[in-house]
Amino acid sequence: MNTLKELTWKQERIAKINKYLETENRKDFIDDTYITSLINKRSTVDKPRIAELIARSKTIKGLSPEDAAYLINIDDKDVWEGLYEAARYVKNEVYGNRIVLFAPMYLSNECVNDCVYCGFRESNDAMKDKVMSYDEIKEEVKAFTSVGHKRVLTVFGEGPNSDANYIAGSMKTIYAVKNGNDEIRRVNINAAPQFVDEYKMIKQAQIGTYQVFQETYNKERYKQLHGKDHIKSIYKWRLFALHRAQEAGISDVAIGALFGIYDWRFEVLGLMYHAADMDREFGVGTHTISFPRFEPAINTPFYNNNKYKVTDDDMRRIVTVLRLSVPYTGMILTARETPEFRRELIQLGVSQTDAGTNIAIGGYTNGQDQVNKVMEKQQFEIGDKRSLDEYISELVDDGYIPSFCTADYRCGRVGCDFMALAKTGKMKKLCIPNAVLTFEEYLLDYASPAVKVKGEKLLNKYVEFVRGNATPAMHKQVEDYLARIRKGERDLYF
Repeated sequence: MNTLKELTWKQERIAKINKYLETENRKDFIDDTYITSLINKRSTVDKPRIAELIARSKTIKGLSPEDAAYLINIDDKDVWEGLYEAARYVKNEVYGNRIVLFAPMYLSNECVNDCVYCGFRESNDAMKDKVMSYDEIKEEVKAFTSVGHKRVLTVFGEGPNSDANYIAGSMKTIYAVKNGNDEIRRVNINAAPQFVDEYKMIKQAQIGTYQVFQETYNKERYKQLHGKDHIKSIYKWRLFALHRAQEAGISDVAIGALFGIYDWRFEVLGLMYHAADMDREFGVGTHTISFPRFEPAINTPFYNNNKYKVTDDDMRRIVTVLRLSVPYTGMILTARETPEFRRELIQLGVSQTDAGTNIAIGGYTNGQDQVNKVMEKQQFEIGDKRSLDEYISELVDDGYIPSFCTADYRCGRVGCDFMALAKTGKMKKLCIPNAVLTFEEYLLDYASPAVKVKGEKLLNKYVEFVRGNATPAMHKQVEDYLARIRKGERDLYF
């Protein structure tokens, strides 16, 4: 239950939010009635229309919500095989055959909200609340980076001890931790919505991407799941969270929905409308889209009583339609899924995924085997508990080049500049060379002997890919950078 400090903070923040919303003039872009009518409209197989939609998607122009709704409701195996192939094509055209790797790091789980599906909810007495000190964060980062991670998604609860000051301080702490070649080069944030001035403070701490999930876009379902008198009860405050972030100058923002707490078809269209509205106002759509599937959490009976569970076949359709509809965005597949299903889904257009994941507070410091058994420290159960090296081994077997690249963020290829490259299919001309360089770092500094041997063979193939698909100057510079990395230099990029 909330402490007096938390209750006071929550009440004051709700009052401040409500006052702010009195002057919020942005128009709600989620029309529940219209979206519901789209997803409930029966689709019949119209081969010419389907062929036209596939052809259009391959031009990286995207699809409309109406087109997506039509495809979602088709039940024809042959049609879906064609759509799967199109999704693979679009992903490769935009980003190439590389997978960006990161992992989440949970820094706090205190929360003043009471979302019925979440293990962190304030009424869950089985959850042990924890806000990591900056000294504890330093130790966590050392453990986290010791296996090769360079990108981290930090995750925070919502409360007085996890405010914008704490978020910014955590980022500065993380960036400052250097241990030989171990370091974090990009800190992304998954945290509660902020005010514009708070976002500006976080931007100054050198944020990569700010991520807020709407959870569900359906207003009535949102109201049912988030109760009354909580910060997260305020739908409109959350809906425009990332508009405010962009208003504050944070160029890369990320959206997502928790699939399985409402009709997944509604959420797919909600994500599309969300991306489109930010693109309309700022000229920049969402940097990434996440589609986590609702999983059990300790002392959370809602999971078993929920009627909107998402099947594996539903997940295939979610990934495919989102890739075709919002082709420029990064698509994030999480470790909530099993290893076997992740291997399948990654083929349908995924460009980023977490690996070596531990979602317990202090999990990397305390050790994977121990903490995976301690559910009172975890927001939900994960399905893929493999180490980073084990996951990379599979990627190499499947021909993907793992990437720890953070060059776009540090070269200023963010926001409009990033979108201009992604929307025209030019991004992979930089993605693949940078993936080659960061993968070589991993192979030299962290890989197991077996992964190093087969990883070097794969890397050589991608160097040849650069030779055949980039300018002679780019290929020469890749070879030069690789030679310098092998002599001990690090963090070279285009």
